[in-house]
Amino acid sequence: MTQQAETTGAATPAQAAVTVHDTIHIGGAWVPSTGAGVIEVVDPVTEAVHATVPDGTAEDVDRAVAAARRAFPAWAATPPAERAAHLAKVRDLLAERTAEMAEAVSRDIGAPGPLAQRVHVGLPIGVLGTYVRLAEEFVWEERIGNSLVVREPVGVVGAITPWNFPLHQITNKLGPALAAGCTVVLKPSEVAPSAAYVFMEIFDAAGIPAGVVNLVSGSGPVVGEAIASHPGVDMVSFTGSTRAGTRVAALAAPTVKRVALELGGKSANVILPGADLEAAVKAGVNGAYLNSGQACNALTRMLVHRDDHDRAVELAAAAAGALDGKLGPLVSSVQFERVQGYIERGIDEGAVLATGGPGRPEGVDAGYFVRPTVFANVSNDMAIAREEIFGPVLSILPYDDEADAERIANDTSYGLGGAVWAGTQEEGLAFARRIRTGQVDVNGGAFNPLAPFGGYKQSGNGRELGRYGLEEYLEVKSIQL
Repeated sequence: MTQQAETTGAATPAQAAVTVHDTIHIGGAWVPSTGAGVIEVVDPVTEAVHATVPDGTAEDVDRAVAAARRAFPAWAATPPAERAAHLAKVRDLLAERTAEMAEAVSRDIGAPGPLAQRVHVGLPIGVLGTYVRLAEEFVWEERIGNSLVVREPVGVVGAITPWNFPLHQITNKLGPALAAGCTVVLKPSEVAPSAAYVFMEIFDAAGIPAGVVNLVSGSGPVVGEAIASHPGVDMVSFTGSTRAGTRVAALAAPTVKRVALELGGKSANVILPGADLEAAVKAGVNGAYLNSGQACNALTRMLVHRDDHDRAVELAAAAAGALDGKLGPLVSSVQFERVQGYIERGIDEGAVLATGGPGRPEGVDAGYFVRPTVFANVSNDMAIAREEIFGPVLSILPYDDEADAERIANDTSYGLGGAVWAGTQEEGLAFARRIRTGQVDVNGGAFNPLAPFGGYKQSGNGRELGRYGLEEYLEVKSIQL
């Protein structure tokens, strides 16, 4: 249930009406939380509270898991074509409410309107469409010799999602889980929960059976940990920081449940001699600053040959300067202070500040806005080159030859994304094969929602999107005949 709590006095941006979500969703109904706590959701543009959600409890998780377990047998037995039809209805209703969903995302994380509609809502609509088709086309059974190999839903899934792409990360999990025949307990980020509430209304309107999708809002240490450790949860899918991911894995270990982790990144954008330097740098800046740099696969390390370094810095500074004042804010005061600290640290470490720097953009006095920042002459032992900053901060690192570029690109604890620019596709592909990371774009290759997304090393386990994402939610049974 959602209410509008009106403020008194003259209306100002900081005094806008607060949306009150006073229930959670369990077993097909909006019900009160067993806890009395409330989480305030802050608009990062105005720094004012714009919504509240219940601060859920472990008891709420127990109720949601019980509802999901009751709903599982019937949903698992529903023919895949019928599950696909349900997902198609969800997709279509989401498309009808694009503007409303984009507004919910914008209020929570500050994404500019066009970005919110095109990426934050448009991409999830497309992802849901891929699972409509996969549910219809997937090979659920096959004969291997005298065995019938069948793929069955893993069971009840705990989905714990982050704030940076609040709807996209939900669809990345719920799309394949529901297509597979699983039921779900969803915990959205407490920083950006509004999209999840709109989405639950869509699930209800689409006629998804009671208990198939359940929503419990709350904090990670309470609701998230209760989901990860719950004996009634068969699989937990988590997207977030590597630190939090290791905690989820540890909590899940005693029940030996399946764990899928999509974690942090420090992706390298390698520009080889002979590449179109201007195009590569411009695309690299955009790849670093998408969503104000709040993306786990952001191209935050730009590797250029030493002979091209100064020109690349000039081009990057110009591209970043053109974005000054045009990026959305960071999501919270905590994130703002974190990124400011990294900018100061980069200066202290001796990196050359090419543009940007500490503080807000010129003329901006409120909101968690950060100046698009470029550091030059960065070495890979600096914190700004090794640690995930999650803001619009780009490090440019010079290298001596291809072997040196390969060494620097792979000298990281992460392995989520990356890019290569070369004079030919063949040269770029050859280098891409040597990068230890889950995805690599060659000469500006476009994002593909059917291709697997996930990481090597401390960037996580498992894959999302497409057929590989669906298979994460399936068990394999061999029946000998």
